[in-house]
Amino acid sequence: MHGRGRVRRVRLSARAALATAACALLTLAAAGPAAAGPQRAASDSQLTVRLLAIADLHGTLSPPDGDRSAITEPNGAVVPAGGAAYLSAYVDQLRDSAAHSLLYSVGDNWGVSPLESAMFRDEPTVEFLNHLGISASGVGNHELDRGIDEFRRLQSGGCHPSDGCRFGATFDGAQFPLLSSNMLMPNGIPATMPFSVDYVDGIPVGVVSALAADTGDALGPGVRDQVRFADELATIDRTAGLLDFLGVHAIVLLLHQGDDYAAGDAPSCGERAGPGHTIATEASPLVDIVFTADNADRYDCTYADPDGHPRTVMNPAALGRGISVADVTLDRATRDIVRDQTTSFNQTVTHDISPDVEAAALTDRAVSMTADRSGQAVGVAASPITRTPSSTGESALGNLVADAQLAAGHALGAQVALTNPGGLRADLAPSSDGIVDYGAAHRVQPFDNPLDVVTLTGAQLTRVLEQQFQPRDDGQLLERILAPSRSLTYSIDRSAPVGGRISHVEIDGVEIDPNAPYRVAINRFLARGGDGFTEFTYATDHSNTETDLAAFVDYLAKASPIRPPERDRITLID
Repeated sequence: MHGRGRVRRVRLSARAALATAACALLTLAAAGPAAAGPQRAASDSQLTVRLLAIADLHGTLSPPDGDRSAITEPNGAVVPAGGAAYLSAYVDQLRDSAAHSLLYSVGDNWGVSPLESAMFRDEPTVEFLNHLGISASGVGNHELDRGIDEFRRLQSGGCHPSDGCRFGATFDGAQFPLLSSNMLMPNGIPATMPFSVDYVDGIPVGVVSALAADTGDALGPGVRDQVRFADELATIDRTAGLLDFLGVHAIVLLLHQGDDYAAGDAPSCGERAGPGHTIATEASPLVDIVFTADNADRYDCTYADPDGHPRTVMNPAALGRGISVADVTLDRATRDIVRDQTTSFNQTVTHDISPDVEAAALTDRAVSMTADRSGQAVGVAASPITRTPSSTGESALGNLVADAQLAAGHALGAQVALTNPGGLRADLAPSSDGIVDYGAAHRVQPFDNPLDVVTLTGAQLTRVLEQQFQPRDDGQLLERILAPSRSLTYSIDRSAPVGGRISHVEIDGVEIDPNAPYRVAINRFLARGGDGFTEFTYATDHSNTETDLAAFVDYLAKASPIRPPERDRITLID
């Protein structure tokens, strides 16, 4: 497949990235106004550019299904959305109605992908993004799921050293830059290009990208030791300042950082808060527009920057279901964006448009190549089993997965299992005749994490449960309720001080002894302290069994017909 409107760029090693980019821009900036082309009349003093952004695609080539599919439009209509062929068609339509356009992605292009992408190490998704003609992409945490070496392979091309090329005879890699201004190698060398620049009719438009400084907490075991993340606000400001110094005054920020709102719970623009919102509003006034990612809901807001000037901040719908669109005006004299002339909207990728033929062919090929594995029946369920939380934070699906992990760890002495809700990526959706196939199970547990069984004392287990309430830098409290297996019950008092909210912890109906050892089944992400659960890192007697996905598939087969577990393992103290 081919990329449309693609800018030719030279791929650089991480060691040379920053120096080469700066030298190139110094040379270009020295050219000064000549880069803008021939003299123009005063009436031709401005230029309109359409900026497009997608985010959190997660390798979703087919239209997402079940709870991940629908979007509620401003008029209240609920419509199915997404799919690579429809996304590509809408990008074409939006480009065709503008004289100049640039398309960005704000990261998490792949990772926790459906089987049609994951089975081929996300090579089909990279091919699709090349076809879209991405101008630049930010790096999200999920691009790093398989480590920095695999990230670089998908970036630069080449077959996997052990698995080869799974989707075709060769693999050329991404034909667009993957950016992060604050992702560093352990020795401090930039891990990627910190910025890129495109020229629109002679006017440079720079793009800066950053992830949250605590992104390491969301990375899997081993990966978080391969890279580190500098303070995002300081790095954004420094990089924007460098671009401005080099004569690039129109600056776009791709910010892969969310606000921790659940889907459907996000407030209006005037009530937004959280870490992503803080960075988007406090970033350097040199930044003209911000596209964000890692948020559950789309939005289109305007906030004052630190100098009091209006700045558009947008987030598109995830999984290829939406495109953020900002039409900006460039002043030819200043080569900057005229902020108060910006117009913006979020376009839903509905299915009432003719799909793009090439993108449809790529998707069909990937789906066909995975059909046998994806369609394999693994269980039976009378109805969908969802991630919808109760007032305690429990979900029926989370409890089901924890029970599966307890069963998988039984041979290694597991008495309890706990799993993180972020590891459950979709509701369990059986077919109309109640069949649960492998593809449905994979959509629930796409990480395929190894399962560990570890030993914690009763006191350590209580401290793990206390870490479900995590203070943030902005003074708010982040609540991450782990799904407990049926063997574990306890109480939460949300009115108590943090660190003293957990009581009545029982295993199989018997209150735990703070000094006694207990065997706990957890995925390796948690075992290495992921999601802020650092107490797990003090566990002893590590043993490992099958992966979380394999455990789930085995449990579905043995326990069918599956019914949603009750959400009664945690009790709230009023």
